[in-house]
Amino acid sequence: MNTLASPERPAAEPPPDNTWVAFARRGARNLLLCLLIALLLWSLAPTEPYGFFVNLVYSVAIGTLCWFFIDGGRLLLAQWLYRRAPAAWQRRARWPGALWMVVCILVGTVLGYTLGAAIGNALTGHHIPGLIQNRGAVLISLIAAFAATSYFYAIERVRDERAATEAAQRLAAESQLKLLESQLEPHMLFNTLANLRVLIGIDAARAQAMLDRLIAYLRATLQASRAGRHALATEFDRLADYLALMAVRMGPRLEVRFDLPDALRALPVPALLLQPLVENAIQHGLEPKLEGGRLQVSARTEDGMLMLVVRDTGAGLRDAADPGRGGYGLTHVRERLAVLYGDRARFSLTPADDAEGGTRAELRLPLDVAPAGAAA
Repeated sequence: MNTLASPERPAAEPPPDNTWVAFARRGARNLLLCLLIALLLWSLAPTEPYGFFVNLVYSVAIGTLCWFFIDGGRLLLAQWLYRRAPAAWQRRARWPGALWMVVCILVGTVLGYTLGAAIGNALTGHHIPGLIQNRGAVLISLIAAFAATSYFYAIERVRDERAATEAAQRLAAESQLKLLESQLEPHMLFNTLANLRVLIGIDAARAQAMLDRLIAYLRATLQASRAGRHALATEFDRLADYLALMAVRMGPRLEVRFDLPDALRALPVPALLLQPLVENAIQHGLEPKLEGGRLQVSARTEDGMLMLVVRDTGAGLRDAADPGRGGYGLTHVRERLAVLYGDRARFSLTPADDAEGGTRAELRLPLDVAPAGAAA
């Protein structure tokens, strides 16, 4: 007798609307269990007068009614208790206490056996003794009811606890992601203002032009930074705005190239994910180099992954493993990837492998999964 029960609910939340749908599903599973019991009884004594059909009738009648009274009684009791005292329903797992469980199982088994035996007698023409005459059968039914209830109760507890743990982990990941995103905006803005401060002392006219660019850039970018994700084309547009701002300061020392295939323009990506990589390439790669250089941002797919590359021809890394370069910006990228994708995404920062030199930052994002916790 399958006596599964509904999931846990907090005090402020009533039992779910699909309670009775789940009740019907448990009834269907109970019928399958009754069939297995009938097969077992028939296999143990195939030559007895009670053939498989008779065993099946009694098994279905008694088992289904026992389940109906136990599980149905539990649901009615739970809803009645919730209406009387919602505050007392805090994290109750399917049964409002051990005493109520025992009462429901005893009453449900007695009613189910009595009515089920009567129905079986009427349908088969046989006669099995009642409660008083057949105490052994009643005892077996009670043991089966307690065992089944305890078993499925434990399964549901484990399932609900796992669901609660996963929900807590998702909430923690979302909170961490929001914190990281809130940190990105001032970091980007402070870097830009620092560049503007330097330019004011060098060339006031260019500083004015850069300030105008900054105002336009912030209007377009701050809204994007608050979105969980946006199209890859939008990500490239925001980078173009930022690099136009940097071009006011660096002039012809900064050459910019973008490579975004049309087929990838609509792919969703975390908002401003590439921004720290571009800032890193400007600050640590191109600005320290007297003649400047080229910054190229490209996208392509490879082996089911989206590859995003920020390549500069600047001063390059001090060595092949330069953990200090970029500081907060690269740490921010790694943390966002870990929160959004777990171990499904990759980030690498390596020296460029051609004669032009410089640095190559590469992101590999899975194409078949959306970022966890990201709002559309």
